[in-house]
Amino acid sequence: MNFFISDAMAQSGGQAANPMGSFIFIGVFFVIMYFMLIRPQQKRMKAHNEMVGALAVGDEVITNGGTLGTVVAVDESFIKVEIAKDTEIHVQRTAVAKVLPKGTIKSLK
Repeated sequence: MNFFISDAMAQSGGQAANPMGSFIFIGVFFVIMYFMLIRPQQKRMKAHNEMVGALAVGDEVITNGGTLGTVVAVDESFIKVEIAKDTEIHVQRTAVAKVLPKGTIKSLK
């Protein structure tokens, strides 16, 4: 069973590692993870929620599915998007990926 305790540690009596150092390491690791992963994701989520909340009739949007169209009606949780002349679809507000500048659809035709 020597693979659990090294021979040098067993012969010297073995001193326990400083537990405070482990807590400091875990704390520093959490702070790094917060600033590298959690905080940027929260900022992106906040910006997306603001964009979705500001949707209005006439906005040109791209959905997460890649559909390009113009908003013709806005509801509490859904919007109606015109993707072609006399062709409208209902889309959840949260499915909007990006609001495009005015005139983008006309410039693509």
